[in-house]
Amino acid sequence: MLCKRVIPCLDVRDGRLTKGIKFAGNVDIGDPVATARAYYEQGADEIVFYDITASHERRDIMLHVVDRVASQIFIPFSVGGGIRSVEDMRSVLLSGAEKVSVNSAAVKDPDLIRRGAEAFGSQCVVLGMDVLRVEPTGDAPSGYEVVIHGGRERMGMDALEWAREAERLGAGEICLNSIDADGTKDGYELTLTRLVSDAVRIPVIASGGAGNPQHMVEAATSGRASAALIASIVHYGDYTIAGIKELMRQKGVPVRMSW
Repeated sequence: MLCKRVIPCLDVRDGRLTKGIKFAGNVDIGDPVATARAYYEQGADEIVFYDITASHERRDIMLHVVDRVASQIFIPFSVGGGIRSVEDMRSVLLSGAEKVSVNSAAVKDPDLIRRGAEAFGSQCVVLGMDVLRVEPTGDAPSGYEVVIHGGRERMGMDALEWAREAERLGAGEICLNSIDADGTKDGYELTLTRLVSDAVRIPVIASGGAGNPQHMVEAATSGRASAALIASIVHYGDYTIAGIKELMRQKGVPVRMSW
């Protein structure tokens, strides 16, 4: 079995690290550059960086912050927020990212995924999906609907169908965030994670809800995710990344250890 990745997520607003619950009530919790460096030193497999208000505010991502983070870590680095064109992707990659995450702009213009994959390769293009649990309808028969602009705009799109379409267009990975679970520490939305993981052949990162290492074990096994995104449990010092990996390893989940 391939090793499962442990990926800290840095939500950044106005150049500062922030965290909320269910996409609301965000508070300032520190410096993203120093935090990224600490997570790298603890053994993170990758770092994900989201400029969380760039799309909603219709502005460019803060490249100077991306550049500062990239200078401090030597692991894969994925960046999203406000990326609306191939030129935006190029700017982010030139600032030190290995991957670009597209979300709201790709929902509005799905061909952005194809253009990015053709320009830089599918391995560089990550589809970020923010998903809300809803009553099944004709538009969202799975019971999971795509939401954009930081949870502000429901799209009437079925999450499974959008995942399949993004893969067809050339996305190399999906970062799947459950709005219902985000920041709650109650565990990942395993049904959603499993449905999307089974619907596509590309890696799926479970995101939203991690409260302890057992939740990450469940995402990797029951949810069939290739990786688990974490935030609150390391931001607030509940666990270290090395400690999380050791506990996952003890539960039989293959992870890359630093030793």
